[in-house]
Amino acid sequence: MADRLESCDGLRVAVELLGKRWTLLIVELLLQRPARFCEVRRALPRISERVLSERLRELVESGLATREVEPGPPITATYALTAHGIRLKPVVDALRDWAGNATTTPGAGCGRGRGEG
Repeated sequence: MADRLESCDGLRVAVELLGKRWTLLIVELLLQRPARFCEVRRALPRISERVLSERLRELVESGLATREVEPGPPITATYALTAHGIRLKPVVDALRDWAGNATTTPGAGCGRGRGEG
């Protein structure tokens, strides 16, 4: 009889958060630099404002990002990754490399070095 397969609870929790549509793309943008809501929205034109708001809130609530409100007018909020969120960089880099090698769609790969510096 084969050994029993078991999944890691920590990985399950990570996938429940990071596996949601758009979340890793938002993390990838915030790895480049802190950004305002409108900047993230502009970088991801197909995401709805409602979903972007949800994903940013989830990242803040999970401790992966911070939200700093700047008094106006106009009032703006800037999102930045915490040290915990920055630890996702190797994961994002590995996925970017994998996507660049796995895709057959012209222009679908990503440049190396994004978010460094």
